[in-house]
Amino acid sequence: MTLATDTPVRADGPGHGTQRPYTLSHLEALEAESVHILREVAGEFEKPVILFSGGKDSLVMLHLALKAFAPAPLPFALLHVDTGHNFPEVLAHRDHTVTRYGLRLHVASVQEYLDTGRLRERPDGTRNPLQTVPLLDAIRTGRFDAVCGGGRRDEEKARAKERVFSLRDEFGAWDPRRQRPELWQLYNGRHAPGEHVRVFPLSDWTELDVWQYIAREHIELPGIYFAHERDVFQRGGMWLAPGPWGGPHDTEPLQRRMIRYRTVGDMSCTGAVDSHATTPDAVITEITASRLTERGATRADDRTSETAMEDRKREGYF
Repeated sequence: MTLATDTPVRADGPGHGTQRPYTLSHLEALEAESVHILREVAGEFEKPVILFSGGKDSLVMLHLALKAFAPAPLPFALLHVDTGHNFPEVLAHRDHTVTRYGLRLHVASVQEYLDTGRLRERPDGTRNPLQTVPLLDAIRTGRFDAVCGGGRRDEEKARAKERVFSLRDEFGAWDPRRQRPELWQLYNGRHAPGEHVRVFPLSDWTELDVWQYIAREHIELPGIYFAHERDVFQRGGMWLAPGPWGGPHDTEPLQRRMIRYRTVGDMSCTGAVDSHATTPDAVITEITASRLTERGATRADDRTSETAMEDRKREGYF
């Protein structure tokens, strides 16, 4: 992005009366766009919230939000839907970050819904699809009218179809036919009582952009994103970590491998990749050569059907 600006100069100085170009780098342009979106949310909505899991995309989004409103306090609360099968390292980093910045965190627990009979465990043990009901209840109870998430268009084709400001009806469902035009970065947050808007400040970012920004800004991440030795087993072409959700089976032997996670979520459906990348720069080199998106390579819940993500989004999933 190149912007032409009139730079003040002395009347008798060189360059008097000319325009000097001010150039933003690719990352600076993305950062400026995301900061603009977050400020629009704060200006248009009464009670916005940021979905925050402690994963890399939510950490980048929080970093951008803190930048957008510094030195004032963050005008957003945080919300996490905890499946009960999340990686302990990520939950620990979530809590560390919340304490570090003195933020408010709301946790909606899938386990609590199972314990009280409001949800039933799935036969395959995965709890990712079970997040929808606790999420919608938390939005309704907290009266959140804007919910910011770290979804990006490069992750999955259903997410590529969604606008930055995505209107959800009174049941939390997404209807692609109700999307509004967003020309010239003009965002429409109008919604009826009971409706809310999902907001995606990182829509135009790619996985590579996220990692380059992490490296540039020195954003602290859970160690799970970098290569480490871990016991894993293979299922459906992915390396999964053992856990209380039902893995491994007798025919799935554990192996000690050097792996890392490109994305994190429910342990039952988030796979690892073989890796020796122990620094952000090494990760950048690794993903530059990758031919698969992070979700396409490591998320089993997106493989159940061609429209798995879109079907969940229509039901209220993020």
